[in-house]
Amino acid sequence: MSLEVLEAKKRLMLKNKFGFNEAFNYKEEPDLHAALKRYFPEGIDIYFENVGGKMLDAVLLNMRAHGRIAVCGMISQYNLENPEGVHNLMTLVGKQVRMEGFMVFEYYHLYPKFLELVLPHIKEGKITYVEDVAEGLESAPAALIGLFTGRNVGKQVVVVARE
Repeated sequence: MSLEVLEAKKRLMLKNKFGFNEAFNYKEEPDLHAALKRYFPEGIDIYFENVGGKMLDAVLLNMRAHGRIAVCGMISQYNLENPEGVHNLMTLVGKQVRMEGFMVFEYYHLYPKFLELVLPHIKEGKITYVEDVAEGLESAPAALIGLFTGRNVGKQVVVVARE
């Protein structure tokens, strides 16, 4: 399957299966600020930051007043000798946007409560998810590389053995 077809399927899945208003691949857009203006003309209320760099800079310009940004990663900045700077931080002040980082290990103690709350919703189909399953330990390197090239759809899982 070509990357173009895969990206189109991802966008449709995000909109149709998960109910996102819009979706696009930040790597394909020559002007991220213009793309965000086009897809979200009234601005962004809530943004889950996992990309960083130029994407975060464009998002900051397109946030609505009192918007919120949850930050758990910045994959575009990983493995760079000189990570890109963020230039539009003053937007946080002017639009009174709240931006907060978090690390999942801070919440491990809540995991049993989380399962108690979420598992019934998953069983009832109220929460959906997608797993990209690679079979066999020998497929693990390609699955890992796929994470950084946009090949996977959903949570990447490597099944070592089905027993």
